[in-house]
Amino acid sequence: MIFSRKTFLAAATTLTLALGACSKDGDGVLLFSVEDDIALGAQVAHETDSIYAAKGQLLQRSTNGTAYAALDRIVKRVLDNGQLQHRTDFVWDVKIIKDDSTLNAFASPGGHIYVYSGLVKYLDHEDQLAGVLGHEIAHADRRHTSRQLQQQYGISLLLSILVGDNPGQLTQIAAGLGQLKFSRDFEREADKYSVIYLNGTSYACDGAADFFIKTQASGQTSGTPEFLSTHPDPGGRVAAIQGEAATLGCANRTTADTDFDTLKRAL
Repeated sequence: MIFSRKTFLAAATTLTLALGACSKDGDGVLLFSVEDDIALGAQVAHETDSIYAAKGQLLQRSTNGTAYAALDRIVKRVLDNGQLQHRTDFVWDVKIIKDDSTLNAFASPGGHIYVYSGLVKYLDHEDQLAGVLGHEIAHADRRHTSRQLQQQYGISLLLSILVGDNPGQLTQIAAGLGQLKFSRDFEREADKYSVIYLNGTSYACDGAADFFIKTQASGQTSGTPEFLSTHPDPGGRVAAIQGEAATLGCANRTTADTDFDTLKRAL
């Protein structure tokens, strides 16, 4: 049996209302499947690439091989920690946005990760970058991004994008993905899993905390870095990250900054 888009969306809306009636407000029930995550993520990432490429800010792999090779090695170490739920499901690609004035990184559904050159240049050590990347990987792997988009836009609209409707809304979602604000619960969980992920690597597992400490020490906690405006409450998060790292006993590690230094020089 072949369904029209209208019939499909009507059925999806009915299902959404029925499931919503069985759940409590704010409990974060995700009505998207993993396959939907992958499909939506591919569309959002394609649109995101187009937006930044049109502005000349998306660094291409073909002309920035050294930078991507170094970044890929760092990302792979974080991904291969043995704790990801969707290590083999999601695409897990990483792209660099050339903007030295922006300290940010973000993730789309399905494992598409974006990192700004400004963030890379601001950091001092590979552990710090690994910690921030671990945080963004957690947002995708724990499916926080999908939940937040579902809450902000509604399941019917997201499903309409999946079947090819609402191209303008797709552009809006892609353009705003870097400014997507997560709940504090999602932030705490992403911080926790950043530590768990790095525990399975050679990196000091509290690397994300070091980033927050650096911004505090430089007086940049008033919202100047984009990462802090979209990932709030750095003070409390430092203590939580350090507490998790102490529990796991993985904070006091020394890792060479070889790939990080190569990446910074290439940018």
